[in-house]
Amino acid sequence: MSRRVAFLGPLGTYNDEAARRYAPDADRVPYPSLPHVGAAFEAGEVDEAVVPIENSLYGSVTDMVDFLISAGRARIRGELLLPIEHCLIARPGVSISDLRKILSHPQALGQCRGYLAATLPDAEQVATVSTAAAVADLQQGDDSAAAIAPRRAAEMYGLEILAEGIQDSSNNITRFVILGTEDHPRTGHDKTSIAFDFVRGDQPGLVYAALRPFADRGINLTKIESRPTGSELGSYMFLLDFDGHREDPLVREALEEIGRHASTLKVLGSYPRA
Repeated sequence: MSRRVAFLGPLGTYNDEAARRYAPDADRVPYPSLPHVGAAFEAGEVDEAVVPIENSLYGSVTDMVDFLISAGRARIRGELLLPIEHCLIARPGVSISDLRKILSHPQALGQCRGYLAATLPDAEQVATVSTAAAVADLQQGDDSAAAIAPRRAAEMYGLEILAEGIQDSSNNITRFVILGTEDHPRTGHDKTSIAFDFVRGDQPGLVYAALRPFADRGINLTKIESRPTGSELGSYMFLLDFDGHREDPLVREALEEIGRHASTLKVLGSYPRA
């Protein structure tokens, strides 16, 4: 039986493209939102999931960051980088001057902020659950609306591309992670993601104490961010990505040292670097 891989649907999204690149021969299963993808994986409906975790222009995908912090089953076992080229898509015969409404996923709208401000400053921006869903909505819409989505979505729905490459930077890349029930065995070219908080968050020097174990061992940190825990104002969960596998001796030592300062320490996964 073919393994089942979840992704954010519908067909034609960048998530669809990432899932096809990762698992071309798998049974790829689209879900209507990222929370649905996470819930399906946690419930055991699928074997793996391919989800976006951050974009080079718009930052972290907070829905997935928060999901990974709280997930019981999911571990990161891989990553892939997908270059993003956004297109402005409309019904046949529509011109840019006709547009009064732009539909897309919030990430895509944010990645095209400069283009929209310069070209369509008065157009209403409407968030949708995915880029391809925005294109599908055009079929029931009118000629005043357009969508921001991949070229493949326009081809699938028989719509026209009014402009290509409208993202604010040519270096627009989305990082996707592959979720499984176990992370990846050590390869020697790995990275690790962790989440932790502190027993007392108001003591001076706690962040330094958490980062020092990596500096002392020459471990390169590739990402640092924080998310509110939701328990009280000013309480944060810290998230780190760094080079190395959790089974590497120096990484193991660093994690043990952090654990002495943290009330919660969760290894989200170790996996090969993309």
